[in-house]
Amino acid sequence: MKITPCPIPDVLLIEPRLFGDDRGFFFESFNQRAFNQATGLDLQFVQDNHSRSARHVLRGLHYQLAQPQGKLVRVVKGEVFDVAVDIRRGSPTFGHWAGEILSATNKRQLWVPPGLAHGFMVLSDSADFLYKTTDYYAPEHERCIAWDDPSLAIAWPAIDGTPLLSVKDARAQAFASAELAR
Repeated sequence: MKITPCPIPDVLLIEPRLFGDDRGFFFESFNQRAFNQATGLDLQFVQDNHSRSARHVLRGLHYQLAQPQGKLVRVVKGEVFDVAVDIRRGSPTFGHWAGEILSATNKRQLWVPPGLAHGFMVLSDSADFLYKTTDYYAPEHERCIAWDDPSLAIAWPAIDGTPLLSVKDARAQAFASAELAR
């Protein structure tokens, strides 16, 4: 596997080694030992999630105050623009973002460490998004930062109209007033 640090160095773009021929392809989507060796991380995943979203759905920017989740994310159908925002006070990249196109075609994965906000926008007709987490979902601790906060200046791909948001995401806080972990 190939590991490339993103503009936030703790966010890692992971490209698996692909074996393919005219019959199709094979790759290891996850191998704990190989992941640990390639990334230098020693962590445990406790939950796998799968979401399906329609074109122009935008989910995020989500994070948990307590029980922060590290996420290993990938797309198995379709294409998304995936974003991580550093919300760790004291981090040299606090308030910075990193974004990557993840798709069923490129088979890339993104490691989003605990303490970062995460979101994605669907660019294809629909997308199936899979992610492993290092802690359990805790809705009482979940918070959301506005996807279009001008101080973050995330360069989301242009679409016709506005993204489709959940009620929770539409009510998200501005970055400057968001409740962040200490």
